[in-house]
Amino acid sequence: MEHLGLGLVLLAAALAAGNPLNIKAVEEKVLDMASTTFDDQYQGCSRMMEKELVELNRTEFTNNSIYAESWTKAAAEWRNRGVRVPQPPAMRTEHAVALMAYTLHGGFYQTFNAAVREAGRSRREYLDKFQFKVLHFLMTQALNILQNAQSRRCHQVYRGVQGIRFTARRQDLVRFGQFTSTSLRNKSALDFGQDTFFSVYTCYGVPIRNFSFYPDEDEVLIPPFERFKVTNITKHGDRACIHLHSQDTISTYNCEWVKG
Repeated sequence: MEHLGLGLVLLAAALAAGNPLNIKAVEEKVLDMASTTFDDQYQGCSRMMEKELVELNRTEFTNNSIYAESWTKAAAEWRNRGVRVPQPPAMRTEHAVALMAYTLHGGFYQTFNAAVREAGRSRREYLDKFQFKVLHFLMTQALNILQNAQSRRCHQVYRGVQGIRFTARRQDLVRFGQFTSTSLRNKSALDFGQDTFFSVYTCYGVPIRNFSFYPDEDEVLIPPFERFKVTNITKHGDRACIHLHSQDTISTYNCEWVKG
């Protein structure tokens, strides 16, 4: 635990110093269970979903040019890199490309996450309005495959957020409610923002270094349905570091597309 203690000392110094260039307004948000997120884990219906993918993906590409463009870039990168990457037998090309498309810097992952956070308002919302059904399924499946193949179950990770100041209470149960990028290195996480900083012990987040557009970030991707307990909150001026510890997973939805 010595490295964690040292990391948090360095973090406190960085947060206290702040970022003098950050003059934009900061949004206040409560960290909670993210009740409107679409959190399907596709338990018991993976084969049925796979049969739907080709036609469904064609429709979603047609309706969403930024999705199609990101997928095309990710597929090209994977063609160049994939032969050199060790991967579990169950990991297919579409799983790898889905993760790479998500990790592209730019607006796509933000658009996708915003849609995930709202698609769980109702089953009808998901069926009629959610334009990323294939990507959500492939990313969920990819994380499950990678998690089952790894020897180490849990990871200490960090996440920096710019422009949002999250609030929470100790002992609260919370979810991020989206696919959430974190890093094994707190310095990498700080580079992404300091308005809120998370120190997270995750047991369902998975290292995706080999499947990221930017492997040097040492990314660990947390699924929308992992539930955490808020164990501590430390303040540094008007900034906060929220400490989370994994509890379990919890979902409202399961196999919604193939229920009929």
